[in-house]
Amino acid sequence: MAQVQSVRGPVDTADLGQVLMHEHVFVLNADVQQNYPEEWGDEEERVKDAVEQLTALAATGVRTIVDPTVIGLGRYIPRIQRIAEQIDLNIIVATGCYTYDDVPFFFHYRGPALNAAVGAEVPDPMVDMFVNDIEVGIAGTGVKAAFLKCAIDHQGLTAGVERVMRAVAKAHRRTGVPITVHTHPTSKTGLEVQKVLGDEGVDPARVVLGHSGDTTDVDHLSELAEAGFVLGFDRFGINLDTSFEARADTLVEMCRRGYAGQIVLSQDASCYIDWLEPGVMDLLPQWHYTHIHDDVLPYLREHGVTDEQIETMLVANPRQYFE
Repeated sequence: MAQVQSVRGPVDTADLGQVLMHEHVFVLNADVQQNYPEEWGDEEERVKDAVEQLTALAATGVRTIVDPTVIGLGRYIPRIQRIAEQIDLNIIVATGCYTYDDVPFFFHYRGPALNAAVGAEVPDPMVDMFVNDIEVGIAGTGVKAAFLKCAIDHQGLTAGVERVMRAVAKAHRRTGVPITVHTHPTSKTGLEVQKVLGDEGVDPARVVLGHSGDTTDVDHLSELAEAGFVLGFDRFGINLDTSFEARADTLVEMCRRGYAGQIVLSQDASCYIDWLEPGVMDLLPQWHYTHIHDDVLPYLREHGVTDEQIETMLVANPRQYFE
């Protein structure tokens, strides 16, 4: 039986149950938090609050969350281990690098940047770093990453974004673990992902195009589904540039067109995200871990999405992704 690595160790994919495929526990600016710890506050209270929020999520019937927090988003596995020990949820973590533009300065003068200077091709150190996270474990914790994460946003395929994407593809080919890509669907950046990962020999069926639900362009989403990608409808509750109904109706139409077998669901929520000024969360009252079960699934059922399709998106598709 196929297994997938979680924070508490390997889990049979048949035991993943309902899976939310894009949820963070914490999203943090590590340098700011390290140098201005008063912003974070009391560590024990943060952990306690996370345990309470994730316990409430588990009460909905969700058994697994997939957390794509990587370099650039404040990944710190020892804290996640503490939380995982106290909740009845599997947490699956990632490796990779999150940037919309350039690579972190750490990588500027390493790897390919040295090609001209040394007159030879220098391997990208990101690839070995990602592979080590997958095969050995993250930062000495023993926790192994089970998937890879990169990003492309409205800035498009910059040199830094392409470098990370190709490093992720190479690590995928060496390890076999799947990939999730943050995309900006209104700019149709999924097409750029298709070009680069296709050039690297990645099967689109092993790739989630995250945030696909940020657009209502169903024809474009259908094109990506026809190309074989898995589409992440994973920002339910973030109703700033769109509405609850627009997100849900787009999903309803995609299911009506027969693409439920290539869709996964989530909210891109977190227990705490330091990107936002205190009080901003009050403007997003549906952006939390149980919004899908509280509001989205009832709406889908009322508009013709079947229980079988919902089971496919929440259970079957995530299982297949990790197998």
